[in-house]
Amino acid sequence: MMSQDEDRVRRCLENINSPDDLKKLSNSQLAELAEELRNFIITNVSITGGHLAPSLGVVELTLALHYVFDSPRDKFIWDVGHQAYAHKILTGRRDRFHLNRQNQGLSGFPNRSESPHDAFGTGHASTSISAGYGMVCARDLSGEKFEVISIIGDGAMTGGLAFEGLNNAGSSGRKFIVVLNDNTMSISPNVGALSKYLAFLITDPRLNKIKKDLLERTLQLPQGSRIARSIGRLEASIKAMLVPGLFFEQMGFRYIGPLDGHKLDDLIHIFQQVKDLPPHPVLVHVLTRKGKGYLPAEQNPSKFHGIGAFVKETGQINGASKAPSYTSVFGKTIVKLAEKNPKIVAITAAMADGTGLSEFAIRFPERFYDVGIAEEHAVTFAAGMAAQGYRPVVAIYSTFMQRSIDQIIHDVALQNLPVVFALDRGGLVGEDGPTHHGCFDLSYLRQIPNLTILAPRDENDLQYMLFTALTDNRGPIALRYPRAEGVGCALDPEAVWTPIEIGRAEVARVGGGGVILTLGPLFHEAMQAAQILDGEGQPLTVVNMRSLKPLDLEILADLALRFDHIMTIEENALAGGFGSAVVEALSDLDINQPKVYRLGIPDRFIEQGERSSLLAMLKLDSSGIAQAAREFFPAAIKKNVFVGPTNTSLTHDSRHHRQHPKSADLGRSASVSGLARK
Repeated sequence: MMSQDEDRVRRCLENINSPDDLKKLSNSQLAELAEELRNFIITNVSITGGHLAPSLGVVELTLALHYVFDSPRDKFIWDVGHQAYAHKILTGRRDRFHLNRQNQGLSGFPNRSESPHDAFGTGHASTSISAGYGMVCARDLSGEKFEVISIIGDGAMTGGLAFEGLNNAGSSGRKFIVVLNDNTMSISPNVGALSKYLAFLITDPRLNKIKKDLLERTLQLPQGSRIARSIGRLEASIKAMLVPGLFFEQMGFRYIGPLDGHKLDDLIHIFQQVKDLPPHPVLVHVLTRKGKGYLPAEQNPSKFHGIGAFVKETGQINGASKAPSYTSVFGKTIVKLAEKNPKIVAITAAMADGTGLSEFAIRFPERFYDVGIAEEHAVTFAAGMAAQGYRPVVAIYSTFMQRSIDQIIHDVALQNLPVVFALDRGGLVGEDGPTHHGCFDLSYLRQIPNLTILAPRDENDLQYMLFTALTDNRGPIALRYPRAEGVGCALDPEAVWTPIEIGRAEVARVGGGGVILTLGPLFHEAMQAAQILDGEGQPLTVVNMRSLKPLDLEILADLALRFDHIMTIEENALAGGFGSAVVEALSDLDINQPKVYRLGIPDRFIEQGERSSLLAMLKLDSSGIAQAAREFFPAAIKKNVFVGPTNTSLTHDSRHHRQHPKSADLGRSASVSGLARK
């Protein structure tokens, strides 16, 4: 009969509050825990959304690591970190996991401020080996004794930083464990069995002692050194024939694997042996299946890599979009443009789905290039294609494009090559939090000579701007748009696009109480705020600048002459962003300076949460803008000041930008002469 203690342990997951609790379980109980853990992750992510497939693939691997090693004394560094959900649940955060990726809840990635078990904050790929080796050297300098384990996915291994770390660590001879989580290779029964056998041999302490003794005795023979080298070459040759790890051996790592990443007993055995090996860098190659245990995720791991809330029973995503996303509009537009221009090529860094290029990849496979997680290479590769007369579009998330600043400057802008940078996820991305917010692109790009920077206010504007970028020959152009649905503009698939006039702003609303300058989709929040204030007797002018670089200096000069107060609004860091550009431009103009209030993202990292909630928190939604405007603009308007007509036709269809040229001139001298400066 089962005792109460045995029954308590058998109810696995609810009794796991730290990794120490795992060590009380038998192998069969660990297997039960794996299934409970997997179901717990599926249930919660179906409600909150998140990175499902990566985390399901490493359930057994996570259990084995925590069973053998002793976190937080031993350090785990999860590369990217989107596969660390099981790690979070097993390290005391189970009861808060329903708040994963929620504002004031858990981060979707390892976070040092969240738990001592998160040894290093992650969110961008390929960092774990370099960070882990830094911890190894710090450990050895301090004379401490603990293990450092970097868990890197196969996708992250395509990043150059990972190889820089391998090269540095492999030659050190220090104790360092790298786990390669390979979730793309299938396990061949023959190769899998052989590699498992070899892995057991390689880590067997008895055989390692025999090998060591044999080499020591061989070196005592007259030709001992030559014989020892021959033995070493023979061992390497055998590994080269039977084990796909010779590359890592040549980098200085002892290679073990590949192993079935879903066989807990084998993983536990190997990690226990690896833990007891003499000091030396070791790489353990583990084969896992992305989405393991949830059929919809196994069948479509890309869809379930990062997903919103869904119906657990079917995998169907909850809710229907009211308007197309900027990403999908970009994807459809580039396909249509590529149909007419064979010189257009598309480049991405392991984000074909995320950047909307899946259809392009199917339609034009010979003109589509996924370079892996290698943003620096993507940019210089694009520069090479542009130098040969092609029109490359580099579609990369804003937060990842940060890695390529040198390549943008040196390889593209310096040579004034016509590369188009499609910066998806510009601004606040929502639940992925501070590692993924694209809050810095306007700041880090606008300093670069020759580079034009455009920001569409809606999905129709995006189409025209992409067309312009691919037909304009002035040099590189960056096109920045958010991770969001559009505003519901009527997209016309038969529209004949015409180029926009780069560096020319649009005045969408005219009023004498002050002026708001916007860049990008926050234009619509500003328009709603202006409508609110208009009802309160405070009519404002709203200008969509459209282009950060070049700025429309003509309209800035005109507005500065006519208004004492100018507000700028941006979904970017205030330091060095759009508002800073306006202040600098006004300072350079030989006119009396108006007072400028810059509304944007303050000098801190913004936490995770729904994008709408974050905008409200930062006063970047219509209510927040209206309140800021009440406080900033003078309350009283002089009598007899003419307030020009309000033109709202621009808010519905970007095609009218071309059809109604006068609407873009409302802010020029002739049309706002009645807006006397107070």
